[in-house]
Amino acid sequence: MKLESLPNAITLLRIVLIAPVVYLLLTEQYQWGLIVALIAGASDGVDGYLAKRYGWDSRLGAVLDPIADKLLLSACYIALAILKLLPVWLVVTVLVRDVVIVVGATIYHFRFKPLRPEPSKLSKLNTVAQIGLVLVVLFNQVWPVFSVQFLETLVWFVFATTVASGLHYVWVWSFKARDEAAAARGE
Repeated sequence: MKLESLPNAITLLRIVLIAPVVYLLLTEQYQWGLIVALIAGASDGVDGYLAKRYGWDSRLGAVLDPIADKLLLSACYIALAILKLLPVWLVVTVLVRDVVIVVGATIYHFRFKPLRPEPSKLSKLNTVAQIGLVLVVLFNQVWPVFSVQFLETLVWFVFATTVASGLHYVWVWSFKARDEAAAARGE
């Protein structure tokens, strides 16, 4: 394996870790689930750092990394909803946002031009909030130190950033699609 492939290999490892994380959560082995989730989360930072620091970024990595993140987060959110540790309405909101973004990006890609994923600052904040919520909920299952009010506030913050970032993507990419369509018509 070439060193340039290391970020993609780390991303693939994150995808492989999804099944153990979900298993550990659903069997209520929260301490191990938290540890594996932290490893998976840290892998996201490591692969991104390596790709940027050494110029080992690739088209595959640009597509695979956000997919790995979304698969891991979605799986954790669904598992935590099954365990009644997260509200179902929040999980549905997170999943609907992701589906809307993926469908919109796919349509844009095939109708107009290839798309290189570029998360907005609001989307990055939302991802950090979503990850933070998972980690706080798991941490609280192992060491219950967070109040119900804090957890509820975090749930509502994730909801707000999820909706706001989803609407932001729809807004921005709708205008880009409109401009591309106008350019194709010669306007």
